[in-house]
Amino acid sequence: MDWPISEVARMSGVTARTLRHYDEIGLLPPARIGSNGRRHYEEHQLLLLQQILVLRALDVGLPEIGRVLADQVDTVEALRGHHLRLLAERDRLDTLAATVSRTIAELEQSRRDGTPMTAINRPENLFEGIDPSLYEANLRDFPGLYEKAGQLAATTTPAEAEAGQRERTALMIRLAEHMAAGAPAEAEPVQAEIGAQYRALMALHPVSADEYRAIGRSCVDNEQWRGAYEAIAPGLAEYQRDAIEVYAESRLG
Repeated sequence: MDWPISEVARMSGVTARTLRHYDEIGLLPPARIGSNGRRHYEEHQLLLLQQILVLRALDVGLPEIGRVLADQVDTVEALRGHHLRLLAERDRLDTLAATVSRTIAELEQSRRDGTPMTAINRPENLFEGIDPSLYEANLRDFPGLYEKAGQLAATTTPAEAEAGQRERTALMIRLAEHMAAGAPAEAEPVQAEIGAQYRALMALHPVSADEYRAIGRSCVDNEQWRGAYEAIAPGLAEYQRDAIEVYAESRLG
């Protein structure tokens, strides 16, 4: 039994255009192509498509997926490995969901009675479920900052590192509170926070207006960085990006 590309698209939720792209790059050739040029898929291809979609859900890129599929020998063993990765990702997301829930409760309590968030005293509490190693490598997109940050980390004491993390966390929460209050990205209190962030970067290494804009875009475009912001409040990554864009345009020229 086989299924035409339109039916596979309907069953899987993947567009026919994507399926054709998978064929073009050699990732998922169809079982056969009919006389009318329409692609048809059999059970083997559906199993491969399932693996591709599982790996995509785990943020594995298409070139790496191709290597995984080429290297595997037994489909059942491959699926067992994917299953273990999915379980680990589920546990990470459960932890992350609990972190966000705790942050919401802390923010609401802080607004009700005016007391500081206890999470600020132990800022790592905000980032349970977010593995820094997943996104720290992305600072390599900004070589000067990456090198200086590495040099600084090598000479920083644990207490100094925690103080820095506490301040960065506090900045993210202050921005989240401005966002929740409806302050636009160009509002002066928001721009003051972004200015403080920019000066902290400049203390490490000179950052041009275009580089600062690129850093702002990375808050949204980079999945790991975005996850760190979204753990504080949904929409915070875009808010940070927009505020940086305003600052770069109005203050840096």
